[in-house]
Amino acid sequence: MTSNQQGAPQNRTAARRYASLGQENGTKESVIGSRGGAQPRVPEGWSGRPVCVFLSRTLQAGLAVHGIQNSCGGRMLAADEFGEVPAAPCCPESGDETKNTDVKSDMNTAAPAGSEQLSQGGSDDALLSYVSAFIEKEVGSDLKSLKTLGKLIEQMTESKVKLEEQVLTISSEIPKRIQSALKDAEESKQLLDEFLEQEAPLFSSISSHLLTAQPWMDDLGAMITQIEEIERHLTYLKWVSQIEELSDNIQQYLMTNSVPEAASLLVTMTELDIQLQESSCTHLLSFMRATVKFWHKILKDKLTSDFEEVLAQLHWPFISHTQSQTVGGSRPAGTPELYSSLETLFCQLLKLQASDELLTEPKQLPEKYCLPASPPVTLPIQVMLAPLQKRFRYHFRGSRQTNVMSKPEWYLAQVLMWIGNHTQFLDEKIQPILDKVGSAVNARLEFSRGLVMLILEKLASDIPCLLYDDSLFCHLVDEVLLFERELHTVHGYPSTFASCMHILSEETCFQRWLTVERKFALQKMDSMLSSEAAWVSQYKDISDVDEMKVPDCAEVFMTLLLVITDRYKNLPTASRKLQFLELQKDLVDDFRIRLTQVMKEETRAALGFRYCAILNAVNYISAVLADWADNVFFLQLQQAALEVFAENNVLSKLQLGQLASMESSVFDDMINLLERLKLDMLTRQVDHVFREVKDSAKLYKKERWLSLPSQSEQAVMSLSSSACPLLLTLRDRLLQLEQQLCFSLFRIFWQMLAEKLDLYIYQEIILANHFNEGGAAQLQFDMTRNLFPLFSHYCKRPENYFKHVKEACIILNLNIGSALLLKDVLQSVSEHIPATAALNEVGVYKLAQQDVEILLNLRTNWPNTGK
Repeated sequence: MTSNQQGAPQNRTAARRYASLGQENGTKESVIGSRGGAQPRVPEGWSGRPVCVFLSRTLQAGLAVHGIQNSCGGRMLAADEFGEVPAAPCCPESGDETKNTDVKSDMNTAAPAGSEQLSQGGSDDALLSYVSAFIEKEVGSDLKSLKTLGKLIEQMTESKVKLEEQVLTISSEIPKRIQSALKDAEESKQLLDEFLEQEAPLFSSISSHLLTAQPWMDDLGAMITQIEEIERHLTYLKWVSQIEELSDNIQQYLMTNSVPEAASLLVTMTELDIQLQESSCTHLLSFMRATVKFWHKILKDKLTSDFEEVLAQLHWPFISHTQSQTVGGSRPAGTPELYSSLETLFCQLLKLQASDELLTEPKQLPEKYCLPASPPVTLPIQVMLAPLQKRFRYHFRGSRQTNVMSKPEWYLAQVLMWIGNHTQFLDEKIQPILDKVGSAVNARLEFSRGLVMLILEKLASDIPCLLYDDSLFCHLVDEVLLFERELHTVHGYPSTFASCMHILSEETCFQRWLTVERKFALQKMDSMLSSEAAWVSQYKDISDVDEMKVPDCAEVFMTLLLVITDRYKNLPTASRKLQFLELQKDLVDDFRIRLTQVMKEETRAALGFRYCAILNAVNYISAVLADWADNVFFLQLQQAALEVFAENNVLSKLQLGQLASMESSVFDDMINLLERLKLDMLTRQVDHVFREVKDSAKLYKKERWLSLPSQSEQAVMSLSSSACPLLLTLRDRLLQLEQQLCFSLFRIFWQMLAEKLDLYIYQEIILANHFNEGGAAQLQFDMTRNLFPLFSHYCKRPENYFKHVKEACIILNLNIGSALLLKDVLQSVSEHIPATAALNEVGVYKLAQQDVEILLNLRTNWPNTGK
């Protein structure tokens, strides 16, 4: 045995198996042939040899030609390995060895040139496995499949021939390709050598030329530099010339009194000035700016003087309301000409707006006030504002008697009056001019903006002097807030413009404002709680208005919070509004604490008037805060708070999610505390009334339910005498609290009381006694005809709040047959099959099966069954 045969025992076994099959086949074929069957064809020269050897070697040769890799070793199987396949253990006929050698030599000629190196040290286990599997698949163990051996051998032979032809074709083409590639490489090398030979003299020639041309290049560079310099000078001179030309033209137009044309040229000059801003020619910029400034001043002074004359003829400014009506109504002679001049001069001044903005530094307040960016007031409106600004500074600056810090309402009212007096004129006469020239400016708002700036300057100078005088500062804030309200609501002043709220929002002023607001709010709370009418409702005599039964202190407190909201709702930034919101929440919490302190003093009189008033106050504040939580203003604050908390990581992700989804509100913490206090106070009241009811029910608990006469023995059923104290106490307390508590609180109260009373009667009276027929009927009469009706004023079906008592009465008053049947049903059912249907049929839904069994056992009127 060879080494390869030792490495693949399974393959050798398969080969022997196919060899033995070949021998058996030869035997059986003779038998079949003797019976007249068709015998398989065997190629010449292969008679008596195992077919498996031929197939194996043919496959091996084909695989070797293709260079198939061994799946185990990853190598190419060599053709010389194929010869090591073991032959079948049968005696070969003569000439077999020679033919076998010839086949092996043919296979070896088709193997790739490098197969010997790949075959060294490897095994042919994978190849033998492949051949065995192929034979197993094509032939198998079925003897009938041997008929196809001839065709299979022919196919393998043809495949071998084709593979050999392909190898020969490829081996003949490769040398031609290699020869062609070598030829191309030689040609390329020759061309490269030629280029290299040409490169040397060319490089030398270029270098020589560059040396010769260098002086020319230097001279040319100097000339180009001179040309560029001359071009810059020419451009500079052109700009100077253009400026001088515009200046000369303006002068000529002014000499001929052609002011509109001069103003148009000034606009052109201003545009050139703006274009030159990026230039580094400082002298040219200075010359340009000086020229623009010179002609701007001349034109502005002339047009302003003419415009003021026209305004003076129109009696501008309108100091009184009647004066403005006179100008807008009955016009004096020559009015059309005046208005025509007004329009002409207004338009000419409007042309100077660009140059005015370029030359005039806008007067601005310090950055700490955070005023919104806004363009300067248009030039013609500035001219119209000038006399009013002069009057304002005369009266409200310096040592004038009208400049009193304790009277900010004087200058605030004055500005509002001026805005009102000029509104009609601005809307009817000035606005059409602006619309005609295509300007987007609103004349009335522009006029208002100019006057408001006077107020802002005044406040910025006065507030530092008032910060530490609480009364004066608070009065100033009140007047400013009234001014802002009228300015926005009556005159339509936009919130995007600079306003007094920006001055009040300055850090020092704002913190002082918060402090003063807190101080005066706390003082107001002290005074309202100490008032004699603090716990009395203002509307107690008006039933329709007094549904909430709100005490005066609670209503005044919520009005205070509402006023605070109105005072800060127009602040320009959300952060300032949130600080005021925190102040409101602090005030609510402080008021809650004060109510709790008063409540604890009244705990012994839980049904007293003051205790009920405190409870009504807590309920009212909670209800109002819940209503405010859905207000658009507070929803916007909630969104702003969400953004602030998200930036500062103050809240958890859950809390942020609740705020974002609007599941919670900005007042949730306060509402929860108030609801807890309300529930605690209601529980105290319920417990107090329940104790009284329990005390009055002692006799009723001791009623002899076993010995009471049956219903048939009584002419008329009547209330148990022992139940009268219980029902009277209950009625009196319900009436008392109905009058003292608001409707929503009283509803919660009687429902809580009914729940406790239901359990008490069920546990302490019903389950603690036994009942004959008369006792059960009497209990049902007391409950359904007397106790339940006490609550019928507050709901349609009061028995639904006494389910234990109602269903217990049903069980105790069932007739004997129904009770026996129900008892049998309850005893027959198991724990896994409840008797719900049977209980529901008799009207029992609340009580459990065990409770019903207990109640049935409390009956004493069972028939004697002899058990």
